[in-house]
Amino acid sequence: MVDLTTTYLGLHLKNPLVASASPLSKKVDSAVQLEQSGVSAIVMYSLFEEQIIQESLKLNDDLTRGAESYGEALSYLPDYGMYSIGPERYLELISRIKKAVSIPVIGSLNGATPGGWTDYAQRIEQAGADALELNMYTIATNPAISSSELEDQYIELVSEVRKNVRIPLAIKLSPFFTSLPNFANRLVQAGADGLVLFNRFYQPDLDLEELVVTPNLVLSKSDELRLPLRWIAILYNRVKADFALTSGIHSAEDILKAVMAGASVTMTASALLHNGPRYATELLNGVQRWMEEHEYESILQMQGSMSQRSVSDPSAFERANYITVLSSY
Repeated sequence: MVDLTTTYLGLHLKNPLVASASPLSKKVDSAVQLEQSGVSAIVMYSLFEEQIIQESLKLNDDLTRGAESYGEALSYLPDYGMYSIGPERYLELISRIKKAVSIPVIGSLNGATPGGWTDYAQRIEQAGADALELNMYTIATNPAISSSELEDQYIELVSEVRKNVRIPLAIKLSPFFTSLPNFANRLVQAGADGLVLFNRFYQPDLDLEELVVTPNLVLSKSDELRLPLRWIAILYNRVKADFALTSGIHSAEDILKAVMAGASVTMTASALLHNGPRYATELLNGVQRWMEEHEYESILQMQGSMSQRSVSDPSAFERANYITVLSSY
């Protein structure tokens, strides 16, 4: 029997397949089904910075409305402690899922700016999350803001969250950084325990009849694996962090490639949404069969065996192989 266990963010997992943030974590029943199907951990759907800001503004409006009209109006306000300034249902759901499953549950915050919303990192920890994933999702649209300024904002954000929590911290990144290895190293120095490569920017479309911008969700495909695969292979053993590969995990072969590149775990949402939670069992059975056929004893034995530092031709991950790729068509 091959050993599928792995370690991610200091968490000992039974295999390298993790359910990434998706609607499947919005219900306790589907979370239980994911565990029964074999996933080793669940990343909660994201709590967005905008949600926290919106609810905080609503609280401020409720507390101040009419207070300047009549002094005695202040006495009619409920005690401050009776209010909740955040999406309490999210925190409650973490607690409920933690009680329902035995696998680790990872909270998720989606934001881009430091500020009071980072307090929710601590509240997610208090709700019982085993780790926290920060989804660094921002689009650089202001020509006046340089790349270094944007990176500094990210570093400040990670440092601020690190101060608030003791649980392991993973950062989910986009590939759009000028020097990803340098930035990845800075994130680790700021307190990140792991890096998740990569998040997917959902691109808007244009409706030519209504002349409006139409956001729409497109599930990932297996060929999207190549971008995170390349970067994890490059960063493995160069940046002291655990790596999770997300985007493009749809088959057992995808999981195997990710681990060989250096990933501690693979994360999938699209495949589970498309095929149902029970598809996780099929994926893991495929991984086990392949490892037995090729005489691999463990995930640990396989991990990083095809990283840039391990392969016979490291240039295959760099520009030196560019002409060869074009000539292969």
